[in-house]
Amino acid sequence: MRGYAPRVLAVPAVIGLAFLLLPLSALVGRVSWDTLWADITAPESLSALWLSLVTGIGATLVCVVLGVPLALLIARSGSRVASVLRALVTVPLVLPPMVGGVALLFLFGRNGWIGEALGAVGIRLAFTTTAVVMAQTFVALPFLVLSVEGALRSTGTGYEQAAASLGAGRWTILRRVTLPLAAPGLIAGTVLCFARAIGEFGATALFAGNSPGVTQTMPLAIYTAFNGSGVSQSTAVALSLMLLVTAIAVLLLVRAWRPEAVR
Repeated sequence: MRGYAPRVLAVPAVIGLAFLLLPLSALVGRVSWDTLWADITAPESLSALWLSLVTGIGATLVCVVLGVPLALLIARSGSRVASVLRALVTVPLVLPPMVGGVALLFLFGRNGWIGEALGAVGIRLAFTTTAVVMAQTFVALPFLVLSVEGALRSTGTGYEQAAASLGAGRWTILRRVTLPLAAPGLIAGTVLCFARAIGEFGATALFAGNSPGVTQTMPLAIYTAFNGSGVSQSTAVALSLMLLVTAIAVLLLVRAWRPEAVR
């Protein structure tokens, strides 16, 4: 439907759209297509790419294990409790990633509340590959929780009550009723979670550092290149293009799994 909005509003709308698309077009225009494959397959590039994929998958798995129960808790709580829990989960979305990195460092760093106790038994988390996964989990978990919570809340508890009245146990209801009904939200949240994880920069830089082959993911490799060290700028542009393509693919996957898209 066209609606009845003033036509003059199309002008700032087009300007806003151009502001979003033109920088991306400029990025694509700077890609050296002749050397694109060589840039992507450079040792430094492959190292950053591989580390991003491995840690991103690891963070996504952690988010699923922790996020699904948390989403279920929020969806099945009373309105007041659910509002408080939802607000707490949303905090990392509005918090600058750098602040998240500092918070993780103060908790799990060498002198942190938990990090100091772990250090006493020889366990170090900060500035390791594990720290990358933890930072990615911190910033990506809300995407999965909110997606799954919305799907669970929209399906209600009617089918669960019917299954319970027929003698199904709690785990059976969860496995055969609750999760299948929430599958679109779970899949969409998982895809968004993975995309956010591999694109994480700020929290990773502060909590995990920028060590090639250990903590240098694709965003960190791109940043390092444009500061005059690490991979070449052409490789950084190629990695940026890969992240852009990944983001577009994620949006397409999420759209495909939205319930209204299936109808």
